[in-house]
Amino acid sequence: MIIDTTEVQTINSFSISESLKEVYGLIWIFVPIFTLILGITIGVLVIVWLEREISAAIQQRIGPEYAGPLGILQALADGTKLLFKEDLLPSRGDVRLFSIGPSIVVISILLSYLVIPFGYRLILADLSIGVFLWIAISSIAPIGLLMSGYGSNNKYSFSGGLRAAAQSISYEIPLTLCVLSISLRVIR
Repeated sequence: MIIDTTEVQTINSFSISESLKEVYGLIWIFVPIFTLILGITIGVLVIVWLEREISAAIQQRIGPEYAGPLGILQALADGTKLLFKEDLLPSRGDVRLFSIGPSIVVISILLSYLVIPFGYRLILADLSIGVFLWIAISSIAPIGLLMSGYGSNNKYSFSGGLRAAAQSISYEIPLTLCVLSISLRVIR
């Protein structure tokens, strides 16, 4: 049997196009995720900038206008400063609890965006229990607040963590009741 070189080239081009389709498929999986992260980041930067401008106007002082045009880069400068800041750990406290607590808070907040549909085709996870999962995941944040307050082995830090957790829970209870009443009404 003699194989023609055009047949070999056709077979090779078919396998290359199939592998490219797989790569494009993988890329398109991450596009909505990166779009969501970029949107959240830009939203936070705009809200911080507006807060600084409005606070400066209320207090009749100059706002953040020296870092970039109209002070837009001030939030990026603050974030960079925060990243390179010295990490202080309590000497007599539990370092693991003190470090894991804020991570639990941030991860639970970011995971709560998983079930929120941002458009017809822009949804990260299409679950039938989306609202209930959102409530359950967002209710984990007070645990992280308590962990970091308790991990410092300081009564004032613990009372601050307790206060923050109580405040978070006091906001979650009415929100949960409102969301569940609407969702139970829709289910019926």
